[in-house]
Amino acid sequence: MYADSMLRHFSILLVLICLARPGLGQTTDAPARSFLTGAYDLDDVRRDLVAADAWHPYPKAGEAGWDKVPEANRRAHVAAAEALLGTSWPELPATVFLEYVRTGNRSNFQALSYARRGQLAQLVIAEAMEDRGRFLDDIINGIWAICEETYWGVPAHLNIQQAGPGLPDVNEPTVDLFAAETAHLLAWTAYFLGDRLDAVSPLIRERIYTELDRRVLTPNLERDDFWWMSFGDDLINNWNPWVNGNWLTTVLLAESDADRRVEAVYKIMRSLDRFIDSYPEDGGCDEGPVYWTRAAGSMFDTLELLYSATDGAINLYDRPLIRNMGRYIYKSYIAGDYYINFADAGAKIHPDPSLVYRYGTRINDQTMVGFGAFLAREQGWGDGLIEGAFGQLNRVLPGLFSVADVRQAVPQEPLLANFWLPDIQVMGARETAGSRTGFYVAAKGGHNAESHNHNDIGNVIVYHDGQPVLIDVGAAEYTAKTFGPDRYTIWNMQSAYHNVPTINGAMQQDGRQYHARDVSFDADDRSVIFRLDLAGAYPDEAAARSWKRTVMLRRGTVTIRDAYDLERTIGPTQLNWITPRVPAVAKPGTLRLADDVSDSGAVLLRYDPKRVGVAIEPIDLEDNRLRAGWGDRIYRIVFSDLTGKRAGDVKLSVVAE
Repeated sequence: MYADSMLRHFSILLVLICLARPGLGQTTDAPARSFLTGAYDLDDVRRDLVAADAWHPYPKAGEAGWDKVPEANRRAHVAAAEALLGTSWPELPATVFLEYVRTGNRSNFQALSYARRGQLAQLVIAEAMEDRGRFLDDIINGIWAICEETYWGVPAHLNIQQAGPGLPDVNEPTVDLFAAETAHLLAWTAYFLGDRLDAVSPLIRERIYTELDRRVLTPNLERDDFWWMSFGDDLINNWNPWVNGNWLTTVLLAESDADRRVEAVYKIMRSLDRFIDSYPEDGGCDEGPVYWTRAAGSMFDTLELLYSATDGAINLYDRPLIRNMGRYIYKSYIAGDYYINFADAGAKIHPDPSLVYRYGTRINDQTMVGFGAFLAREQGWGDGLIEGAFGQLNRVLPGLFSVADVRQAVPQEPLLANFWLPDIQVMGARETAGSRTGFYVAAKGGHNAESHNHNDIGNVIVYHDGQPVLIDVGAAEYTAKTFGPDRYTIWNMQSAYHNVPTINGAMQQDGRQYHARDVSFDADDRSVIFRLDLAGAYPDEAAARSWKRTVMLRRGTVTIRDAYDLERTIGPTQLNWITPRVPAVAKPGTLRLADDVSDSGAVLLRYDPKRVGVAIEPIDLEDNRLRAGWGDRIYRIVFSDLTGKRAGDVKLSVVAE
C-alpha cells in the first residue's frame, strides 16, 4: 500500500515540479495589495509571534492528544512504518545526479531522493504516535543519511547556483522546492522526537539544527536573489508559497535566535505578499485546478502557520481575494474526477479532501466545506493511511487531525449552475444546476502568455452526463522541450489541436500581444452565452479582421457559432474539434460521437454540410499522461470551409442522441 501511494504521488508531483520554473508564472496588472505587510509590521510580528518553546501545534511523542487521530488511521500509519523496519536508505550517486545534464533524465535521482524522505516521514509519524522506540534506529539512520547529502534539492533546480547545473556546489547552499521540503521534514522530526533522539545522542538533534541553519535558515535570511522569493522581476508562480510554507515551518520549529526568528517570519510575509499580489480579484488560477493545490493551496498552508503561530493575530481569511482563490477549486469542477483543464492542467485530478475542507472552514464557505467532505467520500479518504508525497508533513499532519471533522461533515457536490471569472476570462455552465445530467460547457478568452500556456484562446470543452465530448487534450509528460524555445512545436500545445479555428492556414501565436477581444458573459434562467473575438490571437498572415465566437448553452443544446470577416482568402480555413469519442457520419450534416466501450449515451454534432466538409483524423496516444486521461486514442474532427468566401458564419450544435 505504502509503495503504491508513493508511486501515485510521485507522478502527481512530477507535474507540479515541472510547472514551477522561472518564466512560467502568474502575470497580472493588479496593484500591490500587501495584505500581510500592509496590515502587520515588524513590531506586530515581534509582539504576536508565539515563542519557539511555547508553539505547540501537535502533541510530541509521549504526549496526550494522539487519540484525536482515529484508531484506524493510527494503525495504518504504524503498519506502514513496520514495513520499513530495518530499511535501507537508497544511495544517491553523483553519476545519477549527473544524468540530468548528460541525458536529460531527472526521474532516476528524484525517485531515490524522494524515497529517503518518504521513508523518514512515515517512520517519524509512527514513532510519535506509538512512542515505543522501535523505529528510532531507522529514523536516526535516515536523519544521518539526509544530513550527509551534499544538496537537498534535485538536479533540475541547480540553475539557482552560480556554478550552474551539473553537480551541487557545497560552498553555495541554495534553496529550491525540495531543500525547503527536506528542511521542514527534519524540523518536524526534531520537534516530535527531540528528547528521544537526545537520549541516544544529543549530537543527532544538534546535527539537524546545524544543517537546517547552514542550508536553509541563513541563506534564505541573508539572500534576496532566490527567484522564488519574488523580490525581483521574475514572473511569480507556485514556488513562492510552496517554498515559503516549508521555510516558515523550519523557522518556527528550529530557529533558536528570537530576533532572527521574527526577521525571517516577516521576510516570508513580504515574499508571500508578492504571490498574493500576482493574483486577479476573481481568484482564478490560470495554471488550472491541478496546480491549485500548490498555488492557493500552499498559500493556505502558509497562512495557517502564521495564524497558528500568532494565536490568530495574523488573519487574512476575511479578504475577498483569499476567499476567491479557495473557491476556484470547486468552480472548476465538472463531475467525478473531471475538472476544467485548460493549458497544462490534467482533466482528471484528486484534490486533497482535508485541504479543501479546512480552507472552506476558514473562509466560512459551506460549499467548499461540503466539497471537502464529498471528495473524502469519493476517494475513500480517511479510511487508513493519510498520504503525503515525500514527507510533506505540512499536509499529512493537519489531515490526520482533521479526519473526524471531514468525515462527519455533510458531503456536497458543487454542481454550480454557472460561473464567470472575468479576470482570467474563463466560464463554465451546466444544463441543470445540482445535477450531472445534461450538458456542461466551459470556454476561455485570455491571452497566449498565461502560465503553462497553450495557444488556445476561444477554446471550448463540452461534457454530457459528466462524460467528455469535446476536450482540451492537456499536456503530455514533461521533457526539456516542454519549457524551452521549442514548446509550441509540440502538437498538443498548438491551436490546431484545440477546439479553435485555423485561419488562412495560420495557427494562433504565443505572446501577451495575442489575446481575446470584446469578451462578455451573460446568464439567466434560460441560457448562458459567452462571446469573444479571437482574431487577435492570430498573426498578420491570418488576415482576420474579426472572428466572433458565440458559445451558448440552452435547452439541452450547446451551440458554437463563428462569424468571421477576413481581409482576403489566401489559405485553408478550418474548424478543429477534439474528442475522445468515436466519431462517424450518421447522415449529411450529423456526426455521431459514440462511447467506444459501451456505444451508449451518444452525442450528435450537427452542422451545415453545404458550408463545411468533414474529415476525421485518429490520433493514437503514446504518452502515459495523455493515455491516463483519454485512453489509447482521440480524434480530431476538421471542418473545412467549402464556400471560399471572405466573410460568413458557421454553426455547430451539440445535442444528445
